[in-house]
Amino acid sequence: APEGTAPKVEINDPKVIRMRTFSKGYGMAGARVGYALGARDLIRQFEKIRNHFGMNRAAQAGALVALGDQDWLAHVREQVARGRATIAQIAEENGLSTVPSATNFVAIDCGRDGVFAKAVLDDLVASGLFVRMPFVAPQNRCIRVSAGHPEDLELLRGLLPKALSAALAR
Repeated sequence: APEGTAPKVEINDPKVIRMRTFSKGYGMAGARVGYALGARDLIRQFEKIRNHFGMNRAAQAGALVALGDQDWLAHVREQVARGRATIAQIAEENGLSTVPSATNFVAIDCGRDGVFAKAVLDDLVASGLFVRMPFVAPQNRCIRVSAGHPEDLELLRGLLPKALSAALAR
């Protein structure tokens, strides 16, 4: 997690296990690659319950290559940070706020209830832009936008005002 976004944890605590996935930053979600770090005794216990055959050789090879390309990871993190900033700017341009994020998506608070947010989401999806929303209050008043390619975010910039207007007219 980016600095300051997660609580401080004493990594040498024998009860702490840290897990890492290759899904987002390394773009290997389908490969189901990850690893765990912790005290030797804790890892021995973890070994008893983990899926010993869950990762194939191709996924392992891909993970090793990915670990060797930290420049790419830095590039991806930079692109995602730019995407988050763009989404926040688009929300602000439309009088909306965002929920602080250190992930690859941003939740835009649509400012009303879940019914309104769902109407905004439905309009965006009907226009060809894939967004999601949480379905539990109070988060269901938000739409979730991935920090995608700049051209996709420009599509959001053009479509969001129309979707908000259409939702207000309902």
